Amino acid sequence: MAQGDEQVIVVGAGPVGLVATVSLLSRGIPVTLLEATSDLAEDLRASTFHPPTLDMLDRFGVTEQLIAQGLICPHWQFRDRKEGVIATFDLGLLEGETNHPYRLQCEQWKLTRALRALVDDHPDADLVTDIRADEIAQDEDGVTVGAVREDGSRESFRGRFLIGADGARSVVRKALGVNFEGMTIPEIFLSLSTHFRYDQAIPDLANIAYVSDPEEWLVLLRTPSLWRVLLPTDPSQTDAEILDPEHVEARLQAVLPKPGRYDVVHKTAYRVHERVAEAYVQGRIFLAGDAAHLNNPLGGMGMNGGIHDAMNLTEKLEAVWHGAELAAMGRYERQRRKVALETVQAQALRNRQILNTTDPEERRRFHDELRATVADPARHKAYVMRSSMIQSLRDLEEVA
Repeated sequence: MAQGDEQVIVVGAGPVGLVATVSLLSRGIPVTLLEATSDLAEDLRASTFHPPTLDMLDRFGVTEQLIAQGLICPHWQFRDRKEGVIATFDLGLLEGETNHPYRLQCEQWKLTRALRALVDDHPDADLVTDIRADEIAQDEDGVTVGAVREDGSRESFRGRFLIGADGARSVVRKALGVNFEGMTIPEIFLSLSTHFRYDQAIPDLANIAYVSDPEEWLVLLRTPSLWRVLLPTDPSQTDAEILDPEHVEARLQAVLPKPGRYDVVHKTAYRVHERVAEAYVQGRIFLAGDAAHLNNPLGGMGMNGGIHDAMNLTEKLEAVWHGAELAAMGRYERQRRKVALETVQAQALRNRQILNTTDPEERRRFHDELRATVADPARHKAYVMRSSMIQSLRDLEEVA
């Protein structure tokens, strides 16, 4: 269990906070991890793990667990609702660039569960649940976190450094007064999960498919037990209207008509933001994951980018912990903020643009470009290097 001031405090026990915690522990640094909920979430959120993320998780011995519980996907597609397959991208071209030349479809709670087991078993870790951080202060020697229990009782935690991995509504970011610059995408995203086997009903369907259409684009993602359908939705509708069972059934029947009703096991509607914090580092306090950046899910880069944040941050923090200048943490901000703006956000917006375009000429141009990319081995590999997030990690070495 972490003791006294000689520790790092991590706020938020989602995938990013847990990766940061386990990474610090592996580097010999004690951690207290604070989580507002009474137990760690096991709902259907992110499900795509990109190759370099799997490489990073190899360090902790959890990648093989995820693979055993997941679905290896060596291909993904852009499709058109009328034309079918436009381009199929082959991640096998990444052989030699990564230990895992594929996407892994595996629900993020499986990672959360595996990492929590490592935290629970570590003598230098203290996971405190059902407690909400609400006061943040720092001085020349460390950081103090004030937190409140459900019954109103208060506790205080002290450490040398603090990592805010507490999500989109980050208490840590707000306490620092850091602006969260960006935009809210106009449409609401409706995510539906069903046991229906789209792969058996749609010819040549990859397990990950982005489907363009001038009237209504969609995304189809397969997990080990379900297919997930992502649909844009009129923001003027209420959540009750969007999630009404008859409305949901009509949306699914419009995607693919079939006899009988769809078996919907999970549904959620959410607004999507494209935002990047103006600063990731303020003194001894650092932001990571959704606390630092938000993007739409078209590309599966949100959770992956957050995990990359955590690994970059903790590597640099290890050096500072052992005597390097605190100013060295500025490179974390310069590197990871650049990725958020120029890779994660840019790729997600590009995917949305391709899917959302209504002009016939522009649609043809996008489709021809995708076909030409796949047909050219060098362009094809360069594209999957970028879309799998490998290239952005390599480019960071040039950021001083």
